[in-house]
Amino acid sequence: MSTQYECLKSPDLYAEAFGIAPPAALLGKEVWPRQPGFFIRKVFVAAEQGPEPATEAAPESEVGAAPDSVPASPLGMELAQGQFGLVPTWVKSASDAKLRSTKLAVTRYETMSTATATRETWLKGQRCIIPMQAFLEDDWRSRKALPTRIARVDGKPIGVAGLWERWTQGDDEIISYTLLTVNANSHALMNRYGQNGNEKRMPAILNEGAYGAWLSAPLEKAREFMRAYPAHLLLANPVQKK
Repeated sequence: MSTQYECLKSPDLYAEAFGIAPPAALLGKEVWPRQPGFFIRKVFVAAEQGPEPATEAAPESEVGAAPDSVPASPLGMELAQGQFGLVPTWVKSASDAKLRSTKLAVTRYETMSTATATRETWLKGQRCIIPMQAFLEDDWRSRKALPTRIARVDGKPIGVAGLWERWTQGDDEIISYTLLTVNANSHALMNRYGQNGNEKRMPAILNEGAYGAWLSAPLEKAREFMRAYPAHLLLANPVQKK
């Protein structure tokens, strides 16, 4: 499946679609591996339990601004910024991290709890939501790759399930995330995309009412959110070449 997607087109959409404060500034329109992107994660420590430990505090550069007009999320969610492409904690160097991250932008949900690169992250419950306006796939039915934009029929933002991680070595730190995918071989829309003969995959798109539940569900229940999104709620359009 493709590893390229579009960011939300307006800061206000973060509050409207996910109930969180918008970022202080938008990033580029599209995100691909090793590029910065936004993700939404659970706030680890509730207010009544005191301040967060220093090891879990988010650097100021990660989070968006919180204007007075946007209330704190009742679901305990926050916006963070990181690199698209997961960097496991056991990676030895920043250079190795860059090499591995391109291969870990997308993760099969079936192997997220057993693969060496994501097992620790999964067990720690570091789940996230990746907000996007649309994602791109290649249509190979004509034997030539035709870039196609996949979005919701109603034009609203898409929330995709993912995992996030914090890698540190000395003074170096990399916040990163990976997008989870599900099988789409029998999906009425997504089975058209990807290389012929290969398994068809699609992002694990979450239902709007399931955002908080995905982030906070017990580990044994989290897999229940890994389902193919209904085909009739998605719209595919070929990308116009300039």
